Amino acid sequence: MVVTDGYTLNPGDLSWEKIKALGELSIFERTAPALIAERCRHAGIVLTNKVPFNKVTLEALPDLKMIAVTATGYNIVDVNAARQQGIVVCNVPGYGTASVAQHVFALLLELSNHVGNNAATVAAGKWQESADWCYTEAPVTELAGKTFGIVGFGNIGQQVAAIANAFGMQVLYYSPHDKQTVMAQSVDLHTLFASSDIISLHCPLTADNDGFVNAALISTMKKSAILINTARGQLINEKDLADALNTGVIKAAALDVLSKEPPGGDNPLLHAENCLITPHNAWISREARERIMATTEKNISAFLQNKPLNVVS
Repeated sequence: MVVTDGYTLNPGDLSWEKIKALGELSIFERTAPALIAERCRHAGIVLTNKVPFNKVTLEALPDLKMIAVTATGYNIVDVNAARQQGIVVCNVPGYGTASVAQHVFALLLELSNHVGNNAATVAAGKWQESADWCYTEAPVTELAGKTFGIVGFGNIGQQVAAIANAFGMQVLYYSPHDKQTVMAQSVDLHTLFASSDIISLHCPLTADNDGFVNAALISTMKKSAILINTARGQLINEKDLADALNTGVIKAAALDVLSKEPPGGDNPLLHAENCLITPHNAWISREARERIMATTEKNISAFLQNKPLNVVS
């Protein structure tokens, strides 16, 4: 067994011991694409989070029987090629529901209450110099009564809806599959974008929705709207969003994901107006990572007993 990129999952505060008990385990903190074939050449099982396994790479690994994706999203694996080669691909569903939903509201609250920015001004001495007993660096927005739109209504989307309800917000959602719920109202995508004060993306990346948040769709949003993305960066046409932010088409964006990670210096969102970006760490709580380790161990154990779990291919 080979772990291709173990550092983000376990930077040293968790244990690999239960997985080590299942067989010989080699752990690499990071693996460049050029090293994948060499490091995984004799592996029967590979554990990967973001190291990609495309058709060419898979064909270079004749001993490979299982890919354990240590995440929910598995678009880094060519599942069709894996299936043709008889490789089982398993993922870890549901591990980050609470953590990602929490991060959505951390982003939203920073944009609505500006806690970090206001605290920084206090640390810099501005309150001591203030002529008044209070101040704020930017207008504070109350969330109660606002409309929160959710694109994708799986586990995370539903958890986000529950929290939005607790804030007193009206919740709309768009999903290809209608869900029976009292938390939110199902609407079409264009109604959701036109009606929502806040829009949060919680859908998987597919060939059909790559870049679907584009200039045309953004132009239907309220000028006061906020766009949040903790799903996949490729869902958004980044130049179109940057242009919309810089010209005031919408108020703000809060993103935990970008199309390329780490981003290049030419990503237009890095310098866009009113764009809050965190480094793809909505998932990274210790509790969530512990769930990934536990489920991955179960996935591998079940595969070794010819009873694979959480199979995506």
